[in-house]
Amino acid sequence: MKKHLTIDTATLPEEGKTFSGELDGSIFDLPDGDLNAAGPLEYDLHLQKFDSELLVRGSLEVKMRFTCVRTLQKFEQTIIVDSFDLSIELTGSQVDLVDCLREEIVVRFPDYPRCDEADEPMDCEVDSRYLAVDKPTRDDVKTPPRDEAPNPWDALDAIQDDSSES
Repeated sequence: MKKHLTIDTATLPEEGKTFSGELDGSIFDLPDGDLNAAGPLEYDLHLQKFDSELLVRGSLEVKMRFTCVRTLQKFEQTIIVDSFDLSIELTGSQVDLVDCLREEIVVRFPDYPRCDEADEPMDCEVDSRYLAVDKPTRDDVKTPPRDEAPNPWDALDAIQDDSSES
């Protein structure tokens, strides 16, 4: 599967050209762990050149595997970009669009992925053993008495003014 989407702008027709296909999920270059691509990045793009500018419009879609922040379950969620628009200033006759496509997908990752927002939603309940509010109020731990809140000005008052002694 392809890892680059290199466009030769010198051969691009004036009316533009449509490019469709898939890029390998490894283009995201994510560390092993809670997040990885569960499939290829699918793209359907129309490219058109205007003087020294390349206009890219289209759609993107990729299935990602996340870990739920509540339950720690793995789940899959499809990231869809229906209206991808990009303008690139051309500095040569070839341009690789992979970095731009990857960035557009990554900024759409959920901040706090939850399995109830998956393609196939799951029950997203935190186990009550891990909630402090569900713990019994009576335990054998003694709470130490709290000192009075420190006065931040005491430290400054303790400093002697050397200039006043002269």
